[in-house]
Formats: sequence, structure tokens, C-alpha cells
Amino acid sequence: MATSLKRTPLHALHVSRGAKMVEFGGWEMPLQYTGIVAEHRTVRSAAGAFDVSHMGEVSLRGAGAAGAVQRLITGDVGKLSDGAALYTVMCYPDGGIVDDCIVYRRAADDYMIVVNASNTDKDLAWIREHTSGAAEVVDESEETGLIAVQGPRAVALVDRLADADLAAVGRFRFARSAVAGVPCMAARTGYTGEDGFELACPADRAAELWTALLTEGEADGLQPIGLGARDTLRLEARLSLYGNDIDRTTSPLEAGLGWVVAFDAGDFIGKEALLRQKAEGVRRRLIGFRIDGRGIARHGYSIVDRSLEGGPEAQVIGQVTSGTTGITVGGAIGLGYVPVDRAAPGTRITIDCRGKDVTAEVVKGPFYRRA
Repeated sequence: MATSLKRTPLHALHVSRGAKMVEFGGWEMPLQYTGIVAEHRTVRSAAGAFDVSHMGEVSLRGAGAAGAVQRLITGDVGKLSDGAALYTVMCYPDGGIVDDCIVYRRAADDYMIVVNASNTDKDLAWIREHTSGAAEVVDESEETGLIAVQGPRAVALVDRLADADLAAVGRFRFARSAVAGVPCMAARTGYTGEDGFELACPADRAAELWTALLTEGEADGLQPIGLGARDTLRLEARLSLYGNDIDRTTSPLEAGLGWVVAFDAGDFIGKEALLRQKAEGVRRRLIGFRIDGRGIARHGYSIVDRSLEGGPEAQVIGQVTSGTTGITVGGAIGLGYVPVDRAAPGTRITIDCRGKDVTAEVVKGPFYRRA
């Protein structure tokens, strides 16, 4: 493992548990502990703890903070109250996606944006460039540890360790609380399709919090979970991954994220391009699909139409962006972009899986939705 990789405050604890460590977005992170399938099932049936301290945290502070955030994101900052969170995207002027992120309103003059780990440096530069002094921009990433606890037993577990009534915190809300004695910003958010919390704490106390959670949660079946299961869980819930399903070449309207674009919210970057795209209509859409029979479609595989004239290259109509085995939902599932006339649920598509054509059906909504 290259020594230049960044490490989270929990790195030594992962190694001590025998985690398989891999490079991810410039970080050395645990891919798995006992195995992806077992860890996935643990989160669906009990609870899992995820080290997500590699994510970036950027705060915007001052009287102009709300206006500065609104300029950056497509969502409506005006709808946020203290203690509220918002999933949204930042766009380039052409409507492509800089990153997807969650905005937390800590106060009227204090917002925190959590961005993807591999994009932190890029996003920080983008934010600083486009706030133009309207707010103080502070990179809080180094001083922040972030632990996600997800699963049907997660909320009760975290609540037991808290000195506030965290079970009463609503979805996409957050509260300040000590959890196992560690000061936290406890947000009812996640990336698994399950209920739970993401706990932001001082980086130098993250190991203390992690250890307390695993100790208290042992009776609940809580286990540490790696990046492998995090990916299979988010895909079953049909949550996009930046760099796979969304990037600077895709717009939120193409990616099925039109619901995070509030055209009446303000003059955000990319608004004019997205308005044009809305008026003209998108040419492609991100779809979910289920494969018939055997075969798994991976990122980068071609979606094809063999009825078209020409060779294999001329028959490519789209591309798979994510694919895996549906551990909870069964079969093989995936996401990909296709022309809008092939995007309706029930449409049959063909995927070139390393030289072998397999058929699949376009499906609506998440593959997995918790009870």
C-alpha cells in the first residue's frame, strides 16, 4: 500500500480487526472485514458501523453564508431551518455536476457542506472561487471524524449512548449531542437505504466513539462495515455514486435528480443550462435495470441495440454506470444511461457483458426499500 495515501483517525483500528485495506479516492480504506455479502446482510438485518471520515466537510460562515450556499447548489437553501439538512448537487455553468453533497444549516450564518472524499480538494477550490468573499470558507475536513451507524437497530443503539433524545430527530434533521461522551453532530442521514445516523465528531475522539459504538452494539449485532458493502447497499437503494453514475458530463435532469433542482430558489450556477435542457428535453436518462438470468453488468459495459446497422461500435446506445449482485433483492441489478425512448419501465435492453449479450428489463424506483 502506497505510503502517500491519506489515513482516517480509525486506520489502526481497521488494521487491528484484520480489514482488507484498499486505495479509494486517495485514502487507505477498509474494503471488507468478514466479507461483503455478510456485511451487507448485517446492515439489512441489524446494524453496521462505517468509517466515512474520508469525506470532506466545508463550512460557510457569516452574514452572506446563505446567499453564498444558494449560489453554489441547485436546492432551495431558504427552506432550511436550524438543524435541517438537504441533499443537493453543485453544477458547472453547462449543467454538469461538480459533486453531490449534503448541506447542513447549523445557524442562519453557519452552513456545513459534506462532499465526496475524492472531490474534496476540487470542491473546496470551486467553493472558494465562487463565493467571492461573500462568506468565510473553512475546510473542517482534517478536524472532523465521521462515523455512520446504519440498519434497523441503529437508531435505538445510538440513542442509548446519547445525552439527548436522538430517536426524536427527524429524517434529514440533526442535533447536537454527546454520544458515549463524545460531542457529536448527529444527523439522521445515510447512504444505505436503511435508517440510522451519521455522527460528526472531533477527529481526535473518533476512535473513542468507534470503540464505544462497537462495544455497546455487540448485543445488537453491530459490526464494522467496509466500502464493498457500502457500495452494494447504496446500489440496492438506487443512490448515485459520483464518478460512476454522475459526474461533470451528466446533468441532474439526466440522472433522475430533477427533484433536487429548485428553479425558483435563486440564481445558482448552471441554472440557465438546466432551464434550457428542461425546455428542450433530455436525450438520455439514468435507468435502473434487472438482468434476466445469469450475468453481472459492471461499470463501463456497453448497452447495445443489435438491430442497428454497422459493427459493434455503431450498435452502442448507452453505458452501464454501476452493477452488482442484488444481495438482498436477488438477481443482478445495475444503473446506466440510455436514450429517453428506451428509459420507460418495462423496456427491454441488451448489455454487452465482456462479449456476451445479456438481456435486462428497465425497472422503476429503488431495487430495495425498507419496510
